[in-house]
Amino acid sequence: MANFHLFRGADPTRIAEADSVAVIGLGRFGSALALELMANGTEVLGIDADEDTVQGLNGLLTHVVRADTTKEEALRQLAIPEFDRVVVAIGSDIEASILTTSLLLRFNIPQIWAKAVSDPHGAILEQLGVKRVIYPEKDMGRRVAHLVRGAMQDYLDVGDNFALVKTQPPSIVVGIPLRDTNIRARYGITISAYKHGDQPWTYTTMDTVLASGDTVLVAGQTEHAEAFSQLR
Repeated sequence: MANFHLFRGADPTRIAEADSVAVIGLGRFGSALALELMANGTEVLGIDADEDTVQGLNGLLTHVVRADTTKEEALRQLAIPEFDRVVVAIGSDIEASILTTSLLLRFNIPQIWAKAVSDPHGAILEQLGVKRVIYPEKDMGRRVAHLVRGAMQDYLDVGDNFALVKTQPPSIVVGIPLRDTNIRARYGITISAYKHGDQPWTYTTMDTVLASGDTVLVAGQTEHAEAFSQLR
């Protein structure tokens, strides 16, 4: 028999049939992910090999389980093959991460996300056939580096050298309609939305007039968006 322990009365099969996600590995990243999914109304089956970790999340997730996910029998008893979305968030045991992911791929689960703790780890996951390999620490380091370098309030790299930046508008675009700023031609960026004080976000138009102290969302190639955020 597989070694696992169930908390709460939810049936894993029922959870798999709902709008749900299985999160395997409930360390800092996995637990934060699982709790955020729950906060947004998604049912979560959380799995970890550590009893204390599982006990700590008891009652916070739809279903939380202690199990050895390198064992096919354990995954089948937890109805993992019935899930459409599974996240492998195991980081401390690379062998367990690889073995677990290998089993999930054998189950032909439509969407698999797997956490990698290093480039070689990620390369192995990709070679196995995982299309969504994530590097939480590496990605966060890059994001913070961009924030530290400039005057950005937030930064999102959307890939292919394109970014979305949250910043304040420089003086060259304040007080005049955006159509008269010629910013796309001059700086290679687009101001897509703005926020004034406590008011909600609003899409910009050619008639939008920004005020000093507004917050804007700037879209463009990474170097252009960063350079624009540093203007005063």
